[in-house]
Amino acid sequence: MTEIKSQIKKIEFPFTKDKLGQLKAGDSVLISGTIYTARDAAHKRLTEMLDQGEDLPFNLEGSIIYYVGPTPEKPGNVIGAAGPTTSYRMDSYAPRFLDLGQAAMIGKGQRSRDVFDAIVRNGAIYFAAIGGAGALIARSIVKAEVIAFEDLGAEAVRKLEIVDFPAIVVIDSKGNNLYEIGPKEYLES
Repeated sequence: MTEIKSQIKKIEFPFTKDKLGQLKAGDSVLISGTIYTARDAAHKRLTEMLDQGEDLPFNLEGSIIYYVGPTPEKPGNVIGAAGPTTSYRMDSYAPRFLDLGQAAMIGKGQRSRDVFDAIVRNGAIYFAAIGGAGALIARSIVKAEVIAFEDLGAEAVRKLEIVDFPAIVVIDSKGNNLYEIGPKEYLES
């Protein structure tokens, strides 16, 4: 059994598989660098672009996609509340994106078996952000720019620059799953 030993680790762009491979399920992380946002409507359009042989608005290789639809920003802020959305909505798209080089995802909630297998197959990571903490998470976002699908509003693809974005490693590159480990350890203690 893998024991959860939470440590706060800082990771910075570029997000290489080697760098992410050092993270373990249960690690608390502070992420800095460039990430992208996309929810289900954007994933559908990105997949259609791939099907048509078109270039995506960002390079999937080494990317982190945050499943979020931020609220409108208040004057003086770069973004509104930016809490995670439920990840299973992207489960039909995620394996393909991971196979094309996406390094990690940030969301909340369980993932399907297909996504789990793609994470392990590709040495990727699934991070969870704290649901209900969108206003606090937004403080880690220092720049936000819509780069595709502006007509989708909150679900448009954004390029975010983040500093010390808080997240937890849920599924690590070796397949350890915090959603399975945590309850087992609790019941055994």
